[in-house]
Amino acid sequence: MAHVKRTTVIVAGAMIALTACAPAGYNGANTGAAEPVAVAAAEPTGDAEPEAAATPGAPATDKAAAPAGDVQLTDQLVGKKLPRMGKVVTDQDGWVLYRFDKDSADPPQSNCVDKCAQVWPPALTDGNPRLQGVSDDKVGTVTRQDGTRQITIGGWPVYRYIGDKKPGQWKGQGVGGTWFVVDPNGKKNLTCLPKGTPKAVAPPASGTSSGGGSNYSY
Repeated sequence: MAHVKRTTVIVAGAMIALTACAPAGYNGANTGAAEPVAVAAAEPTGDAEPEAAATPGAPATDKAAAPAGDVQLTDQLVGKKLPRMGKVVTDQDGWVLYRFDKDSADPPQSNCVDKCAQVWPPALTDGNPRLQGVSDDKVGTVTRQDGTRQITIGGWPVYRYIGDKKPGQWKGQGVGGTWFVVDPNGKKNLTCLPKGTPKAVAPPASGTSSGGGSNYSY
């Protein structure tokens, strides 16, 4: 019996190590360091995560760059839990959504425009997005300066991040000290904060690839 108890303790410790946030292994400004986190995160969960991976899996190769430049409507919001990060909201393709501290929730207002909106594409809608795991009393819209309608959660406008290279990543967490993963209630998810203050990737330049510039604080 003593041997069985020791084994149980070791297994429990291993589970904690797998699910704990490892800030040293995650750097929002370092695309290479973040990749293993995303891969490792998919392994511990055998029920919910495969479904999440399957949804964006087929179009991932086609849509990985879609949030970077193309105007894309968000027709679904999915509240879910991701390993290490916890509660998040994704769009229909599995991209994690963020909120911006320089915006306002009461009244809702987006202050991310121009180059900022190229790096952080707003989650736009032309109607009511389908909801899964997000209460409809938390979801609304705000009219942006250009007349488009942006989805709000808990009053906060929400965005994607072009630094995320595939669905399920959260490289935008803590960028500039103002960008954070949003949870289904519109609150900041402060899990897995990176060390230091990562900076945003550069806006995409026409005819050139983005070089991951670190001079942008929005």
